[in-house]
Amino acid sequence: MDKIIKRRPISKNIELPDTLHPIIKRLLAARDINNVSELDYGLQNLLPYNSLLGIDTAVDLLYEVLTQQAQILIVADYDVDGASSCVLALKALQQMGAKQVKFLVPNREKHGYGLTPAIVELALKDDFPELLITVDNGISSIAGVEAAKKQGMRVLVTDHHLPGDELPKADAIVNPKQPGDTFPSKNLCGVGVIFYVMMALRARLREKGWFSQIGTPEPNLADFLDLVALGTVADVVTLDYNNRILVEQGLRRIRANRCCPGIRALIEVSGRDQNSLVASDLAFYIAPRINAAGRMDDMSYGIACLLSDNDFNAAQHARLLQTFNQERRLEETKMQDEALETLESLEKQENLPIGLCLLDEKWHQGVIGILAARIKDRLHRPVIIFTYDNDNNIRGSARSVQGVHIRDILDTIASQHPKMINRFGGHAMAAGLTIPRNQFEAFQKIFDKEVRKYLSVEELQGIIYSDGPLSGEDFNLELAEQLKTISPWGHNFPEPIFDGKFELLDRRLLKDKHLKMQVRPIDGGPKLEVIAFNTVDTNWPPEVSQLTLAYKLDINRYRGATNLQLMAQYVAVDFGI
Repeated sequence: MDKIIKRRPISKNIELPDTLHPIIKRLLAARDINNVSELDYGLQNLLPYNSLLGIDTAVDLLYEVLTQQAQILIVADYDVDGASSCVLALKALQQMGAKQVKFLVPNREKHGYGLTPAIVELALKDDFPELLITVDNGISSIAGVEAAKKQGMRVLVTDHHLPGDELPKADAIVNPKQPGDTFPSKNLCGVGVIFYVMMALRARLREKGWFSQIGTPEPNLADFLDLVALGTVADVVTLDYNNRILVEQGLRRIRANRCCPGIRALIEVSGRDQNSLVASDLAFYIAPRINAAGRMDDMSYGIACLLSDNDFNAAQHARLLQTFNQERRLEETKMQDEALETLESLEKQENLPIGLCLLDEKWHQGVIGILAARIKDRLHRPVIIFTYDNDNNIRGSARSVQGVHIRDILDTIASQHPKMINRFGGHAMAAGLTIPRNQFEAFQKIFDKEVRKYLSVEELQGIIYSDGPLSGEDFNLELAEQLKTISPWGHNFPEPIFDGKFELLDRRLLKDKHLKMQVRPIDGGPKLEVIAFNTVDTNWPPEVSQLTLAYKLDINRYRGATNLQLMAQYVAVDFGI
């Protein structure tokens, strides 16, 4: 499908120093950075925890439980953010002297999402926990919190998802998105929230002389920033300044080999270079392997990998996660082929909705989110993929595009049609829901109607936002390295993409699905290697001499050699040239 390349506006009031490369100044200004201080990612620039609503109550609760050495149970989510949150909370509490702390992670198919009454029942089968701590979930767990409280447990909810009209009646809630919270960054993910809670708890314990009393060293919470970086990138939250500090600090520790054995093992099994690891490596190589555990089996395996205290055990866990990831890929391919058949039929009927819902009750619950993301990227519109949940309900996973807040869309539908959605939750770009099976056809129509209020025909073509062209002299390894290291890139702080016209010198297919090309800028410059993944040239005319490319400036490190490489994000043949 053809896409539109839109160039980001170039600021006329760039106040960045001339010591920065002109291209870097241009792209930073396009991301609203006009002061070099915003590139200082030192930990001293982190926002303080004091303005988080409920933080003092949470610390009071944790301090009381810790001094009593009461049983603590961490209830996690089954994605990377949930896993990294769980591991951070577990390790930090243990280093602060907790002797009775365990974790429980729901099984996606058996228990569903979050702290449910079923999870409370499961918790009771083990030692009775006096405190439940939710990480990366809980803000919508009204019934689950109530069930825990009825059993005499106390509950601390730490979450970052948008709350509904009603908050759970927990003993304490820490969530920057809850009403009345004045924490300046609303973009912390689950692991970011629990990291802040642990910072506040450590400060209280220090004030009380706790570490001297129990004869243990005060933990260095910066040692957990590898987990914070991983969860933050994996959860696709906005990389505002505060989150960029957390991610950059975590990446620095990983590159310096000051990371947990589990992350080190996952870097090894995914074939990445630890010394030059960047945020996109966490997003596309490390996170999917951990997520595969929760998708294909049980996230406990992913948590076990991150909890490993030595390289041997971590490597064994990483190999198991690799196996899960391979199974996930096979299942995803099968489901995608089936979905594309349905889409072809809809396109032939000219009946393709703008808000798209697909249902197949045989599809794997753990993979529907990935399928929704793949189709969203292909068709540039919000997508919800549904599959079987139980006898009367179906479960959906939603992915959205810029400009359509998917959780708000679901909230609107739930408000206007009270019996249509059983439960839902999420944020702007991703959400989950369950609906009665007999409501699916009606929901399809209403969802499409709501989405149409927010998307234009132009946006359905897919827009690539470019930072403009590069001149011939800009194609060099030095600039490529600066682009990689000047800042972590991510959601709402996108990695630079450039565009331009190129003379096509050579092309060939790799593994029958990836296009490898050699090009030269039309306006002059060096010969350049280009790789376009999942792109073929079978429909190109025989004589193609010129292309329009949208691309990232990348570095290819292979067998000791380091070369400049363009990573094509879009390739268009210039016909008639």
